[in-house]
Amino acid sequence: MIRRKFIQNTTSGILVLGLGGFPTELFAKNNTTKLTILHTNDVHSRIDPFPMDGGKYQGLGGAAKRATLIEKIRKEEDNVLLFDCGDILQGTPYFNFYEGNLEFELMNRMKYDAATIGNHDFDAGIEKLAEHLDNASFDMLNCNYNLSNTPLQKNVNKYKIFEFQEIKIGVFGLGIKLDGLVPAGLFGETEYLDPMKNANKTASTLKNDLKCDLVVCLSHLGYEYESDRPSDVMLAKNSKDIDLILGGHTHTFLDIPTSVQNKKGEEVLVNQVGWAGIRLGRLDFYFTKTKKRKKVVSKSTNVQ
Repeated sequence: MIRRKFIQNTTSGILVLGLGGFPTELFAKNNTTKLTILHTNDVHSRIDPFPMDGGKYQGLGGAAKRATLIEKIRKEEDNVLLFDCGDILQGTPYFNFYEGNLEFELMNRMKYDAATIGNHDFDAGIEKLAEHLDNASFDMLNCNYNLSNTPLQKNVNKYKIFEFQEIKIGVFGLGIKLDGLVPAGLFGETEYLDPMKNANKTASTLKNDLKCDLVVCLSHLGYEYESDRPSDVMLAKNSKDIDLILGGHTHTFLDIPTSVQNKKGEEVLVNQVGWAGIRLGRLDFYFTKTKKRKKVVSKSTNVQ
């Protein structure tokens, strides 16, 4: 049986998942490897905190505060990955003045490991996005855009594998249909491919062929819709080899990840942390050295 524990206050939600023996077995350092995954989505060029004007989000967010929080976690933990799930750009005058140069430079300085493309990341044009990625120190991932006839063809990979203490983490990206969201001239000859088909194909490659212990999808499809439009929850239900979906686009604040049963009856976690850099998502995975059984503690924290 899966055990859950949920504690919520004004700044965070905590979820604990695992089999019997928690927490003694979980925290036996000699038997486990801990991986910390941090994530953001839909930051939308929010460089400064929200102003202290009595608004709902006053004082929250800001690149400097996020960088400080990330640095603190990296000092505390050995194995840390930092991801973004798209819509890095658009939303404040910083984008209008600098066309994304500042946003990407800040991500470089925060040492992001990978990101996926959001629809608003094309808002300065595909050539400008390619220019940003030429200078990016992190990987841009997408498996359902055909970019072969675009300036992005050498800047975007389908997936990336990270390794920590013999644990392999396969990460891939997924993008939303651009037609109707982005003027055609801005995304050029980018071809949208079926996200469900390509996600499952890529995940199978990572899990079964490349023997990854954890498969993570960085998605900009959106959390869930009333229609049959592709979404993170739909992908989780129709997947076989994905363990974790980190999402964006719908600006959904999840205090704890959503647990979804996949086609094999196994659990997939779906998480998203709102927008504007208000929260930093965090999931701590624990792997045994023998069976590599996964346990996870999830905590999303307000950046303040």
